[in-house]
Amino acid sequence: MSENKILQELLFYSGLHKTSPDIAHVEIHGNKVLGANLVEGLIVKSESFSEGVNIKIEVVKEIKNPVRFCFGLIPENGIQKINIDTVIKENASAEFFATCTFPNAKNIQHIMNANIIIEKNASLKYFERHIHGPEGGVLIVPVTEVFVKENARYSTEFELIKGAAGVIKLDYKAKVERHGIVDMKARIFGRLKDKIYIKESAHLKGENSVGVLTSHIALKDEANAIVENEIIADAAFARGHVDCKEIVQGKAVARAVPIVQVNNPKAHVTHEAAIGSVDSKQLETLLSRGLSEDEAVDLIINGLLK
Repeated sequence: MSENKILQELLFYSGLHKTSPDIAHVEIHGNKVLGANLVEGLIVKSESFSEGVNIKIEVVKEIKNPVRFCFGLIPENGIQKINIDTVIKENASAEFFATCTFPNAKNIQHIMNANIIIEKNASLKYFERHIHGPEGGVLIVPVTEVFVKENARYSTEFELIKGAAGVIKLDYKAKVERHGIVDMKARIFGRLKDKIYIKESAHLKGENSVGVLTSHIALKDEANAIVENEIIADAAFARGHVDCKEIVQGKAVARAVPIVQVNNPKAHVTHEAAIGSVDSKQLETLLSRGLSEDEAVDLIINGLLK
């Protein structure tokens, strides 16, 4: 398949086949940057190696429109390693929307290592959507370390609700300074024999820092998920919350491990975890309105993962 054909497929899956010049975007297939459009205030430098790409990103001012990234492998087999260093400079802000596309995967590895620094008074919103094929065949290993400086904000969402997940090993860590905020969300629908491991942690080091960790997982068939969310609060008036909800069907297995540690009497951290089948009252209500059981269950799950 030609590079142009691959680029068109990546653009199609990421919704970038029709876009305006003021939308920044970068497309990476395997170890090659196939396309890019940058805007003022956004600096992106890349260097290819045998199995992937090293990327350095700097945001030096407010970027008004979301910046679109597309990573992927169109063939059935392959390895993609992405190393990203991102700095959001003081008082700057941006929203990144990343699409990771592996529609034909049978034996794909996607390994991402990211270091993110959000400087004083800066902010970054990061949304990552995965598009997989119906059979899984993907090993996804995203490892991210985030440093949220004074009065800075970082939010991230990881979403995989269509296609089989394969194996996901998600590991996010954040350190949050004074008045900083971190908000991490993961929404995943596991099918077949998918294996999902989520490990998220927020270390609230500064006064009035805030951390929220949310994991909503739905599992069916023989899928398996282990979710470990941890918040450590060191400083006065630090506040944190862990929210883990998992729905299981069939022979699926789910485990939730919320960990909270408070090292200052003026800090406050809470957690809640719930694992079980779909809510019986919701199911009965939907059945009474004429939906089949499968339709009703899918609607409830979609509500959880929305």
